[in-house]
Amino acid sequence: MIAAFLGMRLYSVLGERAEHEEEVIPNRYDSADPQEPQARPKPTAPVIDLPRNPNLHPSVDQGVRAIASVDRTFDILTFLEGAKSAYAMVLEAYWRGDKETLRELCDLDVFQSFAGAIDAREELGHSLDNKLIRIEDCTIRDAELDGRTARVTVLFVSDIAAVTRDGDGNVIAGSLDDAIESRDIWTFKRNVDSAGPDWILDETDEG
Repeated sequence: MIAAFLGMRLYSVLGERAEHEEEVIPNRYDSADPQEPQARPKPTAPVIDLPRNPNLHPSVDQGVRAIASVDRTFDILTFLEGAKSAYAMVLEAYWRGDKETLRELCDLDVFQSFAGAIDAREELGHSLDNKLIRIEDCTIRDAELDGRTARVTVLFVSDIAAVTRDGDGNVIAGSLDDAIESRDIWTFKRNVDSAGPDWILDETDEG
């Protein structure tokens, strides 16, 4: 039940989207007056929910459109809001040493990297008392559709107050009074054939 709950949490932050009404295609009709010319319907294109951010780099826009063309649940603004929530959830789980949450939110390689760092920290008797102050920026840096796998790379610029404590709770590094800027590049992936909007963290890097 816990695993299912955590899975649904990730689904909710990265998968929800608003409903969009489709345009109605006008019907052709004949005029009752033979002297009156027939009204011609305006040509219409298929309605597709494409990204609503006009500031994407052309190469990124191409990848986003490729994903949106096969995944009708994908909405760029909703995705970015969800990415911010997922970013906070993963960071806080790592700081707490919560491996179970990380296992639900991350690909195996990323989870093993986090788990190894947690184990090394615990062996030293250290703990993290970090706080995410704010996310200053959240921007898509890359997007691609690789077969049936969608990948979206996001740059996060955030302010974090970082404190490391020893086994007795004494501060040995950092300060809660001084936030530092952190730049992280995270890639999320999803199988577009999946029944649920289950994006997971696939790769992490520093910006």
